[in-house]
Amino acid sequence: MDYGAVSLIPTALVLVLAIWSHRTLESVIFGAIVAFLIMDGWQFADRLATVTTEVLADESTAWVLLVCGLYGSFIALLVKGGGAYAFGEWLTPKLQSKRSSLLATWLLGLVIFLDDYLNSLTVGATMKSVTDRFKTSREMLAYVVDSTAAPMCLLIPISSWGVYFASLLEKNGVADSGQGIALFVESIPYMFYPLLAVVIVPLVIMGVIPLVGSMQVAEARAEETGDLGVIEDTTLAVEASENPRMSVFFLPIAALLFFTVVPSVDLLRGVILGIIVTLVQYGGLRIMPLTALFDTCVEGLKSMIPVLTMLLALFVFVEANNAIGLTDYVIAGIKPYMTATLLPVLIFISISAVAYTTGSNWGVIAIAMPVVFPLAEAFDVNTPLMVGALLSASCFGSHACFYSDSTILSAQGAGCKTYDHAISQLPYALIGAVAASLLFLATAVVI
Repeated sequence: MDYGAVSLIPTALVLVLAIWSHRTLESVIFGAIVAFLIMDGWQFADRLATVTTEVLADESTAWVLLVCGLYGSFIALLVKGGGAYAFGEWLTPKLQSKRSSLLATWLLGLVIFLDDYLNSLTVGATMKSVTDRFKTSREMLAYVVDSTAAPMCLLIPISSWGVYFASLLEKNGVADSGQGIALFVESIPYMFYPLLAVVIVPLVIMGVIPLVGSMQVAEARAEETGDLGVIEDTTLAVEASENPRMSVFFLPIAALLFFTVVPSVDLLRGVILGIIVTLVQYGGLRIMPLTALFDTCVEGLKSMIPVLTMLLALFVFVEANNAIGLTDYVIAGIKPYMTATLLPVLIFISISAVAYTTGSNWGVIAIAMPVVFPLAEAFDVNTPLMVGALLSASCFGSHACFYSDSTILSAQGAGCKTYDHAISQLPYALIGAVAASLLFLATAVVI
């Protein structure tokens, strides 16, 4: 059934409710219920139950929930074992200001590029004890972390994003079999939004781009009152350690990264083996009793329950939007205005809007790709440029949306409210989006 403009109602309500209430979970759940009401009327509960069950049974959903939950356990071990504190004690003397601590956070985010989940949780949890000492708001920390999460994953082909989108390009016939990565690499110079998102961060840190809106308020609050905007589970809060050892930080992190990459990129395998290595090391060094180690793992998993609940609600909401045809409606709406010159920028803007409003990034691209590339072929538009436009849109949605997985996890890692993080970083995401739109338009004219 074609729902037309009605398909816009659930996402519009989510955005309005989130802005009004400052509560994202309830807003997303409400949006999903409205979508099912549109489809099934007062019999919506049956479809809601069915879709929720299907989402939980989906292998990809299970993978995400397991990875995020186990990351909670890993970070809890790093915090309670004194690893995060030891790293902070080692790094702080080398940093002389808020500016240098934030630049160090940015650089660490550039290095941990394998996956946005890994980046968001690990960098935030690692650096908050450092940035806290310079009266840095957690909103600013979350912004720096989030801006190197999804954006860096798109700029490095060996990341989880690179692997996924390369396979998607092959599956949709955009690239020949075995050539998905090659086309992905060829498209990186045209991924204007992630490039700009990464570059804008140091400009904000250095004061070249001024603090505005909620970010300005948050930083003023932190410097004047010492209120950093900390909202986090005490399990993940970095505490002072009597005998900080750098080995209890570097070995777990090294193990996590190594097993994530070798023999292929797999975050679930990496975090499982990272936890095992950490347990063995901490047990051998007698950092805490064996029972306390396992209790810490459980507590870390429990600390992620709000995040896991939010992710589940988001996945159900995405399925609801797919069912009422939101993406198809938006693309159909811009078709009359498409030309060879305008197609890349129109696709970037429209798919960015869909990704932003739905909180979906990978899913939206999977839906849009079979529609977008036949259009690109018909208008004879450069394929790498179109890939860059489409994946830039995915990145914008992941980076900017109030309730995207990357936003949620960056807020969790930094220890601040999801809404506060999203609204404070939005102006800088919009700056990147506007600049990217102009670059897509200019590039389409040139090539």
